[in-house]
Amino acid sequence: MEHNTYIPKLAKIIHIKEEVSGARPVKTFHTQFLQENGFSYRCGQCAMLSVFGKGESMISISSSPLVKDYLQFSILKMGRVTSALHEKQVGDIIGIRGPYGNSFPIEKWRGKNLVFIGGGIGLAPIWSVLKTTLDKKKEYGNLSLFYGARTSNDIVYKEELEEIKEQMTVHLSIDVEEPDWKEYVGFVPLNILDKKPSPKNAITITCGPPIMIKFVIQNLQALGFKDEQIFTTVENKMKCGIGKCGRCNIGLHYVCKDGPVYSWADLKNLPQEY
Repeated sequence: MEHNTYIPKLAKIIHIKEEVSGARPVKTFHTQFLQENGFSYRCGQCAMLSVFGKGESMISISSSPLVKDYLQFSILKMGRVTSALHEKQVGDIIGIRGPYGNSFPIEKWRGKNLVFIGGGIGLAPIWSVLKTTLDKKKEYGNLSLFYGARTSNDIVYKEELEEIKEQMTVHLSIDVEEPDWKEYVGFVPLNILDKKPSPKNAITITCGPPIMIKFVIQNLQALGFKDEQIFTTVENKMKCGIGKCGRCNIGLHYVCKDGPVYSWADLKNLPQEY
């Protein structure tokens, strides 16, 4: 009997890491399917996570497809479902269905310089492609990351960021000066203008708050990046995941199946509903 796409597959939480505490907490979860009926996925795709009795929520898969032992999700506590996920413990069972959406065209980027640009929890949706291309570094040009958060306490993947500094250029920033902070102080788009990444043979991948993405794109264009060189993800509210309910539409596009990955050349021509 064919599997019903609306029925989630059962998965166990095998690891939880507290990334950020305080008013906007973030936790990273590693999950494993209970049976060998999971799914393969591509960089940039999402999955619907279920907390039984509470509901389900679409979350970006932040692990690399090269990792076969678990699926990783980094989740900001916001609403009913994400709050329930934050209450889960190692060994608890959740539901996962997917994967959904399109993906970053990393095969077409071979030989290109890749510039990753993230803000806050917006690093999670691009972490999958960053880790994948980093693991295949010989296939790409120079890799660099611009990442910023409100404060140093709001930075996710702190230990991993320190580790990848040995393999690629990492530019960190916070919005407001702190006594012991030695890197850039200011918003991510300003850090881009300060460091001036070259558009020559380059692709940029960005995700973060909508206002950040808006000014990131403006500043990249000012540096000479073309619309075809700028990629982002759209985080519209997704309910069904298969383009049936219409909750995530942008005009005739459904983000859950036509997105969430878009080049700016494509996205700028869609209705400004996102």
